[in-house]
Amino acid sequence: MKLVAVAALSLAVIGSAQAQEVKIGFVNSDRVLREATLAKAAQSRLENEFSKRQKEGEDAANRLKTAADKLDKDAPTLSEAERNRRQRELVDQDRELQRKRREFQEDLNQRRNEELASVVERANKVVKTIYETEKYDLILQGEQVIFAGPRVDITDKVIKALNAQK
Repeated sequence: MKLVAVAALSLAVIGSAQAQEVKIGFVNSDRVLREATLAKAAQSRLENEFSKRQKEGEDAANRLKTAADKLDKDAPTLSEAERNRRQRELVDQDRELQRKRREFQEDLNQRRNEELASVVERANKVVKTIYETEKYDLILQGEQVIFAGPRVDITDKVIKALNAQK
């Protein structure tokens, strides 16, 4: 008896699905974040904001390497006290460089997350607008979609709508 009820329910679901077409869309988030003008502008802002600090860090690393090379070259002719003093200075400089690199990376990650959140929020609004205006039943987004044909892929629409925003 239960088997008959399950079969009848399955036939009813299949029948209603065939009677009414389901409109499904898919958005490739990675493409949106790579190709939308808004996302590219966010990346440019990050590069402009952090390029000076990155260059300063690279310069400090080069100075530290030069000083370490000089110590290696001079070590045989230095007194033990002088060699120890210069080694301590190098250790202190290296520790400071590592601290600045960590701060830089934390600041960069925080700003990147802020910019990404802004782009994602605006993209989600665009997707919602497309969903409502074009009367979709379901829009999928993210990494869980294994295959999506061009008929359901609305990524280009989302990118175009984002790019049209001011």
